[in-house]
Amino acid sequence: MPSKKALVRRPSPRLAEGLVTHIEREKVDVELAVRQWEAYVEALRKHGWETIEVDPAEDCPDSVFVEDTVVMYKNVALITRPGAESRRDETAGVEETVARLGCSVNWIWEPGTLDGGDVLKVGDTIYVGRGGRTNAAGVQQLRAAFEPLGARVVAVPVSKVLHLKSAVTALPDGTVIGHIPKVDTPSLYPRFLPVPEESGGHVVLLGGGKLLMAASAPKTAELLTNLGHEVVVVDISEFEKLEGCVTCLSVRLRELYA
Repeated sequence: MPSKKALVRRPSPRLAEGLVTHIEREKVDVELAVRQWEAYVEALRKHGWETIEVDPAEDCPDSVFVEDTVVMYKNVALITRPGAESRRDETAGVEETVARLGCSVNWIWEPGTLDGGDVLKVGDTIYVGRGGRTNAAGVQQLRAAFEPLGARVVAVPVSKVLHLKSAVTALPDGTVIGHIPKVDTPSLYPRFLPVPEESGGHVVLLGGGKLLMAASAPKTAELLTNLGHEVVVVDISEFEKLEGCVTCLSVRLRELYA
């Protein structure tokens, strides 16, 4: 039986100081963000996911974006080395949590940098975005960790957004979706579906054909519903002000066997 566990991490009280790279800084309402985070976690639970809270990292403004700290493939957890130095203290708590869950743990080492948001898995193909936060050495180390386990690692350029998954994610059938102005090379993906909004390119697969999406992409939600998907909508406006999306707020562990 595949597992349905999801790592999540409560927002830091310093969330409003989080990094922004490709967008203008806007004022973040931290209290609202906490309520939105709780609703996101509740949406995961409601759809059969057991949520596991990583200890909060209160001094790390971006720590709620737990996806960036670890990449999972099968039962192996690759602890990242975030491209932004201010985020490197975020990995310790995550490492402890995945080790406790029985994962085999590997690490990205200097000079490699890798953010989990740059990694998109589609079946056994792992797309890794080489951009502002993930460097060539990071890509090589990810390849060394996962290719022996049967993964095919495909490196793709990322220049228009923060992370690869800020541009593209994949539907349950493996079709990659994204908003064309934000995607560097759509032709790299065997099946690509353009969507009408930037945040429409971000989905979390909840299982059973259900997709978790942000409330800021109503046209895409309609498009995907018309294609037969069941869309579950959450409002994450405060995280979007920090270039966050639905994928960043959790790490789904689908292949842990009890």
